[in-house]
Amino acid sequence: MNASTASKGTVLVSGASIAGPAVAFWLHRYGFTVTVVEKATGLRGGGYPIDVRGTAVEVARRMGILPQLQRAHVELRRMTFLDADGGTAAVVHPRAVAGGAGGHDVEVPRGDLADILYGTVRDEVEFVFDDSIDTLTEHEHGVDVIFRSGARREFDLVLGADGLHSHTRELVLGPEERFHRHLGHCFAIFTMPNTFGLSHEVLIWNTPGRAAALYAVGDGGELHAFLDFTHPQPPYEFLRDPEAQRDLVTAVFADDGWEIPAMLCAMRDADDRFFDTVSQIHLPRWSSGRVAFVGDAAYAPSFLTGQGSSLALVGAYMLAHSLATHRDHTEAFAAYERDTRGFVELNQSQAGNGDAALFPTTAEALERRNNALRALTTSPPRAGRAAHTALTLPEDLGDRPGTG
Repeated sequence: MNASTASKGTVLVSGASIAGPAVAFWLHRYGFTVTVVEKATGLRGGGYPIDVRGTAVEVARRMGILPQLQRAHVELRRMTFLDADGGTAAVVHPRAVAGGAGGHDVEVPRGDLADILYGTVRDEVEFVFDDSIDTLTEHEHGVDVIFRSGARREFDLVLGADGLHSHTRELVLGPEERFHRHLGHCFAIFTMPNTFGLSHEVLIWNTPGRAAALYAVGDGGELHAFLDFTHPQPPYEFLRDPEAQRDLVTAVFADDGWEIPAMLCAMRDADDRFFDTVSQIHLPRWSSGRVAFVGDAAYAPSFLTGQGSSLALVGAYMLAHSLATHRDHTEAFAAYERDTRGFVELNQSQAGNGDAALFPTTAEALERRNNALRALTTSPPRAGRAAHTALTLPEDLGDRPGTG
């Protein structure tokens, strides 16, 4: 495959979650030929509900998917904070804590967003599942790629959109530890039966240094369960050992009350358990040669900001726009980073707000948090945080002659 097959050139995108399909959508719209490779055997469903906020809502509108997102909107009504004994500490509207704007921002199950994005491009873009990049060799006119399957292909550009633990980034820039900023927590998420009668709400239990949550997206029989605990150093040795992850979480919460014992039992039996560190990625540069990074692979903000998916959508738009408006990829990648980095760093800096709201680590900090929560309203805020709208998007080029 080479540049002659498309008006703008050929691009390989690694990762088919959020940033990957989004950047594929815009690149196809602007005249590129795009291939997306994903190591999973199919589209990954499930996952916690995620937010699409501020500038990302405008990206979704330009993509034509905002009505679908609005139909999938979760509409959480209540967030109840509990103390160590299970007593109520405070009841607030979820967006009063998360900083979203009622009536404008949307919250959708992660799997729904992935399905919607995939649906926008599956007929226009080549998807290769159950495969991944094994080696990358850059030369003057492109990048030679050998895949895990043994297939060999050439592309003009490669984009890493393969998440916090990006393999593409490791191949090009080196070990993750160089860029990983651990925020002092680990977490496990899984699903369990809704035996609590919860509906459109979240319960969050706290004791200093540990937290648990039960999240009812609707009125169904399933809950998203969440366990978080402080862990000063990133436990890299656990990230590829599911049994060690389970044992670590069980040991940390072994003496806790409320519904923690039932959650630990459900975690042990869950077939969808996911464990990771609460972390950010900070790269000195978002590109190297003919390879660039987008979404969590470039600038994971952590779920403490609630902005991971929004940054992925905005970054995908900005990267594709830069490639469409600059003839040289070096100039395009530089423009993408120059125009987007400030927005990204401002949103990454919001992690401290989430940390203080959700995971106080001392009894004094927990009491201060609870007092602050009691002062919040149970009505949704009218405006979101300024950080969520701190970037003005350049115009969509798709209607211009020769761009789509």
